[in-house]
Amino acid sequence: MQVLLTGSERGQLYWELQRSKPSGVSIHSAQPRLDITDAEAVAQCMDQCKPDVVINAAAYTAVDKAEDDIDAAYAVNEHGVAHIANAAKNHGAHVIHVSTDFVFGECSASPIKTDAPAEPVSVYGKSKLAGEQQLFAILPNNAAVFRTAWVYSSHGNNFVKTMLRLMADRGEVGVIADQIGSPTWANSLAQAMWRAADIKATGVMHWTDAGAASWYDFAQAIMEEGVALGLLDKQAIVKPLRTDQYPTPAARPNYSVLELTSTWDTLDLQAAHWRVELRNMMRELT
Repeated sequence: MQVLLTGSERGQLYWELQRSKPSGVSIHSAQPRLDITDAEAVAQCMDQCKPDVVINAAAYTAVDKAEDDIDAAYAVNEHGVAHIANAAKNHGAHVIHVSTDFVFGECSASPIKTDAPAEPVSVYGKSKLAGEQQLFAILPNNAAVFRTAWVYSSHGNNFVKTMLRLMADRGEVGVIADQIGSPTWANSLAQAMWRAADIKATGVMHWTDAGAASWYDFAQAIMEEGVALGLLDKQAIVKPLRTDQYPTPAARPNYSVLELTSTWDTLDLQAAHWRVELRNMMRELT
């Protein structure tokens, strides 16, 4: 299977997709970095590699910056996705695209199904939803969208590494306790996406690691695992904060736990609990 992989080499998911490549797959990396906002460049890249599958890991992900940088967010997250979809359509290629829990806003406290109404409350979320809509409008029967959340990896910058650094430097951190979601090891997400590419899955998929946590719970687990693995010399104090104590330019979903079982059934693949995957990832840091 010939696969075109878009995104940045610095990206966590891009890196995990590279290292978890199944046998029998040839990856064409769009490097030097392909500018997916350039329709002609995308078309030329597709003409050259003639992929069976395109995995789009390119995105504008600066959630707070997007509130003021609206055109740039939409250029990548909506128009860039449309360029990929149009070029893939011309080559009969299947597209696997990454989206986000930010397409949801204020939700009831129960896992969100794939067909739940999407009502984003930030520019980032709105631009990502627009990209989903473009993809399915152009490739209604030949594309899959993976919505995910709280992604981290041993590669790149992320919440886990930031917490470990702050805990080591300060011995105390304050973390939001009233936003609930599901941490996701990028390696877990990559494995699910490779499965979807193999079976040419279509439609909306929800993939995170199993279970739910607040950012406070997540940070507490990072501290405990960090001490157990020798990444921290001693326990740190983790203080719970309310969202209104830590204001940000972009609104965050207060509850974005995604319902996973329909995706598990489609892929015949089940996610491990987030705490198990956190430990697996943090072992790579030792």
